[in-house]
Amino acid sequence: MSRLHTIATTEATGHAAQLFTAIKGAIGMVPNAYVAVGSNSPVALEAALNLDGALKKSSLSVKEIEIIKLAISEDAGCDYCLAAHTLMGAKAGLSRPAILAVRKGGASGDDRADALAAFAHTLARSSGTVPAEAVAAVKAAGYSDAQIVDTLLAIASITFTNLVNRVNDTALDFPAAD
Repeated sequence: MSRLHTIATTEATGHAAQLFTAIKGAIGMVPNAYVAVGSNSPVALEAALNLDGALKKSSLSVKEIEIIKLAISEDAGCDYCLAAHTLMGAKAGLSRPAILAVRKGGASGDDRADALAAFAHTLARSSGTVPAEAVAAVKAAGYSDAQIVDTLLAIASITFTNLVNRVNDTALDFPAAD
């Protein structure tokens, strides 16, 4: 049950209605997370959508973005985002064992992906200046400075939705993650 005010997408008006219509047209549904955000702040929903749109143009592949979002959602304990990004990660080409490895910090069989996931976990689990070894490790795996900055953008994006769903206790509308 939602903790935040939520309206049915069919009852939305103005900017929220426009955003919900665009989302439904693009993916066939309006995920509950987007309904929660848009019901309360169409500006925040538009910003989140624009941020994800920018990520699609970034130096990271869709698969890499999903690796980051899975790692961060695991550390945040966001069941909703884990469910959504487990599905999206599979669509991006991640196997079930790879998804679990990325989430739990294990070996997926792809050293480059594992380095990216480890970097994301380090960022999620620490505060203050990131250890030089963590930056060196992700660079040694072949990630450029641009890709590191785009990783930070992906983390900003998923952190917002993690927080919304943790506050709202958003009902799953995706299959639950393992």
